[in-house]
Amino acid sequence: MIFGIKERRRMMRSFRDALVIGISFGYSLAAQPSSRHNAPTLAQFSTAIEELAKTASPAVVQITAVGRGPVEDSDLQLTGFVAKQSSAGSGVIVDPAGYIVTNAHVVHDARRIEVSVIDQTNGRRKHFVATTVGMDRETDLAVLKIDATGLPTLSFLPDPQSVKQGQVVVALGSPLGLNNSLTVGFVSAAARQLNPTKPDIYIQTDAPINPGNSGGPLLDTDGRIVGINTLIVSESGGSEGIGFAIPSNVVRRVYQGIRKDGTIYRGAIGVIPQDITPILASALGLDRDYGVILSDIMPDSPAEGAGLQQGDVILAVDGTPIERSREFIDAVYQHSYGEQIALDILRDKERLKKTVGVLSRSGSPEDLEDLAKRDADLVRRLGILALTLDQKVTPMLPQLRRLYGVVVAGLPAEFASVNPGLVAGDVIYELNGSRTETIAQLRAALDRRKIGDAIALLVEHSGKMAYVSFILE
Repeated sequence: MIFGIKERRRMMRSFRDALVIGISFGYSLAAQPSSRHNAPTLAQFSTAIEELAKTASPAVVQITAVGRGPVEDSDLQLTGFVAKQSSAGSGVIVDPAGYIVTNAHVVHDARRIEVSVIDQTNGRRKHFVATTVGMDRETDLAVLKIDATGLPTLSFLPDPQSVKQGQVVVALGSPLGLNNSLTVGFVSAAARQLNPTKPDIYIQTDAPINPGNSGGPLLDTDGRIVGINTLIVSESGGSEGIGFAIPSNVVRRVYQGIRKDGTIYRGAIGVIPQDITPILASALGLDRDYGVILSDIMPDSPAEGAGLQQGDVILAVDGTPIERSREFIDAVYQHSYGEQIALDILRDKERLKKTVGVLSRSGSPEDLEDLAKRDADLVRRLGILALTLDQKVTPMLPQLRRLYGVVVAGLPAEFASVNPGLVAGDVIYELNGSRTETIAQLRAALDRRKIGDAIALLVEHSGKMAYVSFILE
């Protein structure tokens, strides 16, 4: 049969389009099977995605966080005012007793968190008020708890190293408030480092992710959590096919740590690692132009006590080869206070083994605020969130002048007008000359004073003691 030019062009376009569709779903049309039963079809792939959506969707929740924040107004008439604000996101149930993982930025500063769950009996949505078990803003993860049992769950991918570029993945969540939405894509990169100065690694995907997907799961074709969708790179504000998810091993570690302690304690040994470059290797006469070198050893640190020296090259941590400083930092972070790390090092072409004890890394003001409970730890008359120094809080702070006190963990915007000038990280030791060892003592001392009384707080700020004096309002 002879075809005209138009017919041949039409056929080539049809074949090309079919080929693109086939490749997009992992099926090549380059070689047609002799039997229809020898290869999967697009219909079978579609059915598989439908089944995945059916089984996974009930474990994915919609989250609405309601809080209060400063009013932004272009004419400045409302400067200094606060108003009710709300934001939406997604989450995934990981324990049938009602534990949910989401992004910290979804629920940060929320005074009330509402969770919408699909009722498996009738397909309708049930609504719960959630409490925050804990947050870790360094990884942008949070754990919530709702009062429910027997909930459907999704499990974590046991081996994140099995995630490969080109792998088909599914994103579930509530983009732009549209609950129970599903998108399909590929793993664009299995380990993407967005900031060269930070060890954080993300899974990059082209599965469409939009505002509201944050906190929802990225799943493999078996319905296991590959990661938690957390951010996109976009010039338009919408999905442009460049989305990022926190890998499942990081999510699982943070979830377990928050379940256990309410926060994350990261290990530290007192060293500054640096990537070896060809120029650095040439200048120092190193026999390799890659790897990790220790550029500093902190005085009186575990590293100094173990005999580590400036210029040591790290070869392996706990038997795992290390080639980049981010890998070394991440390996140390995964250890808790009191554990030990086995290091293989190279010093002047001699291979040595060192065992280093791990301390908790000093926390940042953000870490302290993540540990505070919004209402239980509010000292209203000072306009602060506060924590009593105890065995959980003290390791997160630098060495303090005293072993008791109340640390300022956060500064709620709606109470800014009564804050006498305290900042996150300040430690309050006394009120008008009397010791304040706990939040309860601090609140009681303030309750005994009336409006107009003079108050003097003895505060340690950045290692220095000072009085903060003011008239109580």
